[in-house]
Amino acid sequence: MGEYAGQGVPQGTPEAQLVREVSAPLFKAKGWLKFLGVLMIIGGIVQAITIVGIIICWLPIWVGILLLKVASTTESAQMSGSKDELITAMSKLKTVFTIYGILALIGIVFAVIAMIVFGTTALLSGLSNL
Repeated sequence: MGEYAGQGVPQGTPEAQLVREVSAPLFKAKGWLKFLGVLMIIGGIVQAITIVGIIICWLPIWVGILLLKVASTTESAQMSGSKDELITAMSKLKTVFTIYGILALIGIVFAVIAMIVFGTTALLSGLSNL
């Protein structure tokens, strides 16, 4: 934390300008981040209605809340020029990508297992017809 921690960075400093420049792409996408965050939360709520969905509904709700926080923290970093706010936003975005990466790996593992099981089943049923 710098000497301005908790106070924000004075508007005209080079650090504040750098934070604004670095956060600009995320700031421009804040509307989409909020939109996706709301959609994820709604999707999680809809999943909670089903019996199977109640088990995993927390995941899209959590990701939706993270995306909303990324949008609001990025907006705050853009306005204040605060390096700490930008780091917080990027950290939350990292968590979102980590969650999706883990889910992708789990999906790949299940797909490979399913292919092995179905392939073995098909092979065995084909051999039993001989």
